[in-house]
Amino acid sequence: MKYIFAVVIVAMLSACNQSSTTTVEESVQQETLRELLDLPEHMAVPAIPDFNPLTREKIELGRFLFYDKRLSANQTQSCESCHDQQLAFSDGLEVPTGSTGHQLTRNSQGLANVVYHSTFTWSNDTFLELEDQLNVPIRADNPIELGVTDSELEEVLARFDADPAYVEMFANAFPQSDTGATINKIIFSLASFVRTMISAGSAYDQYLLGDKTALTEQQKLGFQLFNGERFECFHCHTGANFSVSYRDSNTNSGNIQFPFFNNGLYNVDGEGSYPASDQGLYDLTLNEADKGLFRPQSLRNIELTAPYMHDGSIATLREVIEHYARGGRLIEYGENAGDGNLSPLKSGLILGFVASDEEIDAVIAFLESLTDYEFINNPKFSNPFEEQ
Repeated sequence: MKYIFAVVIVAMLSACNQSSTTTVEESVQQETLRELLDLPEHMAVPAIPDFNPLTREKIELGRFLFYDKRLSANQTQSCESCHDQQLAFSDGLEVPTGSTGHQLTRNSQGLANVVYHSTFTWSNDTFLELEDQLNVPIRADNPIELGVTDSELEEVLARFDADPAYVEMFANAFPQSDTGATINKIIFSLASFVRTMISAGSAYDQYLLGDKTALTEQQKLGFQLFNGERFECFHCHTGANFSVSYRDSNTNSGNIQFPFFNNGLYNVDGEGSYPASDQGLYDLTLNEADKGLFRPQSLRNIELTAPYMHDGSIATLREVIEHYARGGRLIEYGENAGDGNLSPLKSGLILGFVASDEEIDAVIAFLESLTDYEFINNPKFSNPFEEQ
């Protein structure tokens, strides 16, 4: 059996709000995934790795694990500690603190629609699946987040093997295995749960689906500016997930993009360097040209995920737009002083532009239309222990 669905596309470049409909024929497997994820018709079926097929049982187990502090070595933090549903699964902090007090260097990202990203974390071109990324917050020892290091792993797993409810959930999620809890089962289940966090119920989505009253006139103006060549926002933040770091189940593997950009946030040495504590992709590659390269984030629910940038160093959406309008940030004093506008490593898309206060207000209003109140209140993503 085949399934046909419609995609509504608003003409991003014309700023005239034209729309068209594209039909895509889906396979039985895609149809099954659409039903399991309860996907609306304007969202593509995401790419799910063959080695970890999505099942209701793994999603349920992953939801419990996400909210369970027993998953940290000292039982003080869970995934929720840095990913609060009311904040679209971000935490409202510049940078978080791990379970043992280690200060992290990167802002906690919201988790809405992460399943559509082509890479994971702020700046890593080797994490191509959530299963790759999840090892970091759970297992890393520098900095420590949940602190499940090799020396702590056996004790953490034993907690779940000693809990009859978890024994049953692990058995249901992995019926071909009789080994109890393992770190791979935990990671596979968490990845399955996080993949279900689809946000597609904002006012913008209603507008896309044909309700032309869903956006105010100010938001429609902001939408046009967002997609215009003066503001240039759409070059890095486009498509259903507002990021060029994107893939879905229909994306040809040869066409997947793995974009990273230097947006002129820092220029501490006049040669484009970022603070030594975090130089983006350069910290992995040691290629000078990779200094300051970070992945463009999704803008879904951006109103709720402040502060902004990889280090949470910009507090408001207005300041973000002013940063791009200037063509890079000027820091006049202190150890990070420098003019990002003059960075030789800055993306050619960060040219700067002139904008009135009214135009900035309109773009902010449009960005606020991406807030999905259904998503942040959806019981299927909420803390299951509060239901018991």
